[in-house]
Amino acid sequence: MRYTRLVIRLFSSLNRFMPLPPPTVSREPLHTRTIRAQAFARVDGQWDIEAELIDIKAYDFPHAKGGVHKAGTPVHHMLLRITINDELTITDAVAVYDAAPYGQLCVSISDAYQQLIGLNLVKGFRRAVRERFSKTAGCTHMTELTDVLPTVAIQSMANRVHSTNPPTGDEPVKPFHIDGCHAMHSSGEVVKVKYPRWYIAPQVEVAGV
Repeated sequence: MRYTRLVIRLFSSLNRFMPLPPPTVSREPLHTRTIRAQAFARVDGQWDIEAELIDIKAYDFPHAKGGVHKAGTPVHHMLLRITINDELTITDAVAVYDAAPYGQLCVSISDAYQQLIGLNLVKGFRRAVRERFSKTAGCTHMTELTDVLPTVAIQSMANRVHSTNPPTGDEPVKPFHIDGCHAMHSSGEVVKVKYPRWYIAPQVEVAGV
């Protein structure tokens, strides 16, 4: 009974934060894409980031190689691991396929993603990836998977950086994340409280001027 009440409280708390209202019309599921990323601190002082993409259809359909692809069986299942140093530069990369619609024809591009080595996650990374892997030079879905790497890396290393060099609010160099998103607007409350040196008071419009 105690366990049941705990589960009920857990789901109740989750429901309070559910961002979407329930649908107003009936519908049927078609496609589910799942992207997952994990970060690991290595004993050699570097970090690993592993990203995974899975596409699943909710219906059977003719398989590209013949036969029927069953609902719920991954159409795409790509995995990517990069290793980064303190400067967020990629020092190693490996890409693998667990499921791909065209089998070995898809898998054969995996070694190309070693070209990620040497790229920096916060210095034109997405543009550099598109230059290297556009069109037939890469795999559409593997390339899409690289998009999550910069923010995952920053989130993963943030606590480590703050624990050794905690923010004071008076940093001599403007923190990169200010004006990087709506909540971190330089005229917003977060910056006003946490980074007062870099706070810019919003201009007040005077009526009739």
